[in-house]
Amino acid sequence: MAQVLERVPVDRIAARAAAARPGQALLLAVVAALYAVGYAAAVAATAVGVVLGVLWQAGAWAGAAVRVGWTDGRARHGRGRG
Repeated sequence: MAQVLERVPVDRIAARAAAARPGQALLLAVVAALYAVGYAAAVAATAVGVVLGVLWQAGAWAGAAVRVGWTDGRARHGRGRG
């Protein structure tokens, strides 16, 4: 175990640890959290947009089917077109 510890560059590790700035680490954590919120919002907005698009298309299809059925029903029973 002592041989392994002799190969570890403790001086370089200590120098890097001393140079670390806690403010920068905190700022990075805040930015990462805000990025995650924005990313999740974009994914959710895309999903909502897709759902609304599908619902709109389904509603348009259903409305068109009702209108065609109405027109055909009126034409078949002698009440003219429209």
